[in-house]
Amino acid sequence: MALYEHTFLARQDLAQAQVDALAEAATKIVEDKGGKVVKTETWGLRSLAYRIAKNRKAHYVMLEIDAPGDTVAELERQAGINEDIIRYMTVKVEEHEAGPTVMMRKQERDRERRSERGERGGDRPDRGDRGDRGPRRDAQEEAA
Repeated sequence: MALYEHTFLARQDLAQAQVDALAEAATKIVEDKGGKVVKTETWGLRSLAYRIAKNRKAHYVMLEIDAPGDTVAELERQAGINEDIIRYMTVKVEEHEAGPTVMMRKQERDRERRSERGERGGDRPDRGDRGDRGPRRDAQEEAA
């Protein structure tokens, strides 16, 4: 059997439980056809580079699959029919990545950086009261 990574994007207005149900449905399709889902990763709700079917964000889910080619064809057929899935992509790989994928490591790294800075960029200096700024610089030059 061949190794695949199947990633799909679900509509932004779905609840997380519905996204999990889509992942379970994909897993069931693979297992019914004699394949095996090695790992499932939910990358969360992320912004899209451009709008797809009026969606600016999407729920990303990645499945690592060990299955024959006809199983992948059926999985892609079902993804194309489902209205909740706005995009999908399946890639054949030589081997599955050990441990978390790059996307999961990036999310962990970003979370750690935010916690080090505090809530809102803790290393910024205090700007004080910004209401009284004084005369504008170009007004000062005209007076001189």
